[in-house]
Amino acid sequence: MSNTIAPFIPLAISLISSFIILWLANWLLLARHADLGGERKFPRQLIMLALNITAIIIAILTLPISDSSRNQLLALMGLVISGIIAFSSTTIVSNLMAGVLLRITKPFRIGDFVSVGNHFGRISERGLFDTEIQTESRELVSLPNSYFVNNPVTTTRSSGTIISQNLSLGYDLHHASIEPLLIRAAEQAGLTEPFVQITQLGDFSVNYRVAGFLGEVKQLITARSNLCREILDVLHGANVEIVSPSFMNQRPQNSDQKTIPRHSRPAVSTDNETNNSGSDLAFDKAEEAEKTESRREKLKADIALLVASLKDAAEPEKSSIKTHIESKTKLLEALDQQSKKNSESR
Repeated sequence: MSNTIAPFIPLAISLISSFIILWLANWLLLARHADLGGERKFPRQLIMLALNITAIIIAILTLPISDSSRNQLLALMGLVISGIIAFSSTTIVSNLMAGVLLRITKPFRIGDFVSVGNHFGRISERGLFDTEIQTESRELVSLPNSYFVNNPVTTTRSSGTIISQNLSLGYDLHHASIEPLLIRAAEQAGLTEPFVQITQLGDFSVNYRVAGFLGEVKQLITARSNLCREILDVLHGANVEIVSPSFMNQRPQNSDQKTIPRHSRPAVSTDNETNNSGSDLAFDKAEEAEKTESRREKLKADIALLVASLKDAAEPEKSSIKTHIESKTKLLEALDQQSKKNSESR
């Protein structure tokens, strides 16, 4: 009886130990941190995945079988994992592998404006299998990570971007008189280093492109609207008609009659218009996620510096440093709790 049970003792010990370790690891990494977002859960989930694979390998090594059979099982396990990865283009594993790739290449971060396929918005959350973006309509769209890998991703740089607008004007208007007006419109829209390009000489009109640098990318949607509005105001104010000559030839009116609306713009400042544009409302979750992530990273960096300074600090200073560490740790925990409440309220 004892000879029959003895070979299974190492297997039983390994299974029990693996179960206890996996349960503790899951509780420490995930269960007691259920409020963590997808971005912070990702490395913890990867650790749990690695621990589970390790537990399976240990169980195989402790099986009471011959070495050749054990090697065959290990080879079979490696073959299964390789097969899953090889055929993961249409499975959940593909999104997992794509999520790992996105962490390595870092094409974007939380809060960035991105355009992928037919989707445009700000990154509001990054998960193990999908990434969430918030559109300019305030909608939350979850896209599989594999979608970001299989499609070109355009990311607006946080240091600033170029805002541009195209329009066509007739050949009867000389470009030397039009370009200064478009430059002025870009400046009044709050853009710096404005420039104008002639992009095409069409059959009936000249195509212009006016552009300028926007330093605050969070106002991207508002800046585009402001540029269009200022182009209308400046050109109409200079008695320049924005309409195709072919349209003019098809309507019954005098040749000297122009289509320019009366200037009835309310006397409000550009700042008020910008504040009431709706950008903050449209991207509220992405904006909040970016601020939360920035504060979290700042607190982590401060705690790391305090821990490093604790080693070389004198004995009277250690208590003060420990107090600062505890204070910042509590702030970090409060930030996580607030993030959880905000997620549940949405």
